[in-house]
Amino acid sequence: MYHDYIETYFSETKEIADRIDRESLNRMIGILKGVRDGKGRLFILGVGGGAGHASHAVNDFRKLAGIESYTPVDNVPELTARTNDEGWHTVFANWLRVSSLSNKDAVMVFSVGGGNAEKNVSVNIVEALKLAREVGAKILGIVGRDGGYTKQVAHACVVVPVVNPETVTFHTEGFQAVIWHLIVSHPRFRVSEGKWESVQKA
Repeated sequence: MYHDYIETYFSETKEIADRIDRESLNRMIGILKGVRDGKGRLFILGVGGGAGHASHAVNDFRKLAGIESYTPVDNVPELTARTNDEGWHTVFANWLRVSSLSNKDAVMVFSVGGGNAEKNVSVNIVEALKLAREVGAKILGIVGRDGGYTKQVAHACVVVPVVNPETVTFHTEGFQAVIWHLIVSHPRFRVSEGKWESVQKA
């Protein structure tokens, strides 16, 4: 009795996969390689589901792609202290300041809307990207809807196409995981294999 929605969801997933902008993704991988080659760092930002992705992706970019990577959401005491004392809207920007964000580094955003200060949506991401622009850091995004502020300022941004307004969040967050896993598994980009892939070859 659940078959109709299952079929619809997978049909939407196929359509989105076909419509993903390959050139933006290719450009993103090139930028990340440049950051790694230049001994820069990757800082990954997200809230809600994007925060969970950020934590997971940091592991993959460090372990599989050899990029020094961090996310502020892994430091719950600092995140909550800054939220309490300074306000949620500046929590990521101020964390990045202490990390001495520079033009050697990159900031990657996982967000459904990409941030919109005028609508008071994910302003913490907007403020962080303003800082990234000030210092000349590379800006990357995997976002949904119209891409928001992230798309406006990014050096490379993959916007997950909207095929059904009722499943925007679900598909965007699902494809964020698909896309970062594509990046870290790319044979011309990764520096080590996953455990099960290496075991299988052995």
